[in-house]
Amino acid sequence: MSGGRLYAISDLHVAHAENRALTESLRPFSDEDWLIVAGDVGERYADVEWALSLLADRFRRVVWSPGNHELWTPPGDPCDLRGEKRYSALVETCRGLGIATPEDPYPVWEGAGGPAVVAPLFALYDYSFRAPGSRTKEESLSRAHEAGVVCTDEYLLHPDPYAGRDAWCRARVAYTQARLDAVDPGLPTVLVNHWPLLRDPTRILRYPEFAQWCGTELTADWHVRFRAAAVVYGHLHIPRVTWHDGVRFEEVSVGYPREWRPRPPREPLRQILPLPEGRPGESSGADR
Repeated sequence: MSGGRLYAISDLHVAHAENRALTESLRPFSDEDWLIVAGDVGERYADVEWALSLLADRFRRVVWSPGNHELWTPPGDPCDLRGEKRYSALVETCRGLGIATPEDPYPVWEGAGGPAVVAPLFALYDYSFRAPGSRTKEESLSRAHEAGVVCTDEYLLHPDPYAGRDAWCRARVAYTQARLDAVDPGLPTVLVNHWPLLRDPTRILRYPEFAQWCGTELTADWHVRFRAAAVVYGHLHIPRVTWHDGVRFEEVSVGYPREWRPRPPREPLRQILPLPEGRPGESSGADR
C-alpha cells in the first residue's frame, strides 16, 4: 500500500445542498487511499447511510466515528430510534458497508507513515469543559441558558438507557480505555474522535459556554498514553492544526456552507498519514 494515503474529513452535514454536492465530489487520489470520517455526516438516518455508502464505494477503507448529529432523533425522521439503540443501528449499517466503527477491531494502516493503529472512538462529553466561572455541571448549564448558547443535543440527543449524556460518556470512556489498553504497545495510533480529546482546542470558541458540549477531561492524556502519531477530531467547525505534547491534532471539519463559503479554497480531505512535513501554521474558521 506504499502509494496510498490516509485522509480525514468530518462535519459533512449533507442535509445542506452545497455540502451534499461537496460530498459527491470527494474521491481518492489513488486506489489505496483510506478515509477517516470523524462524525456529523448528517442528522436523518437515510442521509448518513447515503453518504457513508458513497464514500465506502470509492475509498479502499472507510473508518467512522459518530458525531452528535448522527445521534440526534430529529422530528419527522422515519428512523425514530433513540440513544444507544440509534448508535447500535448506525454501527450495523456501517458494518454492512464494510466500514470500521468504534465497536470493531481497530484496523492497522500499513501504508506510508505506518504501521499505525487507526482507532475510531466514541467518547461523548460530560460537561466537564465548564463555562467560565462555573463550579458544577448545573451551574455551567445555567450560564449557557442565560447566555442563549445551548447545544441542540439537549433536545434531540437522547441518552437512553443512561440517566444522562454524562453517564453515557463515562461508560463510553471506560469501555474505550480498556480497548485502547489492549492495543499492541509497539504500534503508534491515530486516535479519531468527533469531540476534541482535550480542552485546549475549545479555548478559541466565540462562545465559551459551548465548550461543555465538546468533550471530557477524562481523555486529556490519551494522546500521550496511547502513543498517538496524530489525533483527528471535528465538531468545532474550526479546521486547523495544533500541537500538544508533540502530537499533531487535526480538526478536519467542513462545517456549514455559511462557514466554509467565505474561506480561501482548500482541499477538503486532510492528509493524516504520512505526516505532512514540518508544523503547518494554524488556520481558523467560523466557530459554532
